[in-house]
Amino acid sequence: MHIAILTFDGFNELDSLIALGVLNRIKKPGWRVTLCCPTPQVTSMNGVTVHAQSLLEEARSADAVVVGSGVKTREVVADPALMARLSLDPARQLIAAQCSGTLILAKLGLVGNVPACTDLTTKPWVQEAGVEVLNQPFYAQGNVATAGGCFAAPYLAAWIIARTEGLEAASAALHYVAPVGEKEPYVANALKNITPYLPK
Repeated sequence: MHIAILTFDGFNELDSLIALGVLNRIKKPGWRVTLCCPTPQVTSMNGVTVHAQSLLEEARSADAVVVGSGVKTREVVADPALMARLSLDPARQLIAAQCSGTLILAKLGLVGNVPACTDLTTKPWVQEAGVEVLNQPFYAQGNVATAGGCFAAPYLAAWIIARTEGLEAASAALHYVAPVGEKEPYVANALKNITPYLPK
């Protein structure tokens, strides 16, 4: 199981790294989560440079893909060569996007007529791409999920875990990262947001 977290220059650390941390709560052979980047190194919106653990082309064969956000997303979608390196297929992959990552999915034609979630800054750009934006933190239809707001990253991670390892595993991962003294209500709130969008 390979989960690729697409991480571009100008990335939002909260999106990519929180998803990385929550997804890595699953400890089993073959479970692999990588920061998937267009270049060997990328630098965040706040100047943090990270090394790629996989390159964009590997996202094509990943079992799940998380599209993170950042301050340069509009530059990403305006770069035909860069966008051509992305070949995602919701028929065989779980695909999740956060905040401006939703704009990338919109430009790839992966949300179509399905409503989506994003952050308030990105909202007009996603609407301009012809996508209805919801006023909620998480939404999924089929194998495609979107979330809005940096702290919605655990929702995307929990959705992927629930889809692949079950709801109990997702609950345990959320419980681990939740604040002490707030664990039960935190997990309950997160599950309230994702369970309506899990297969029955």
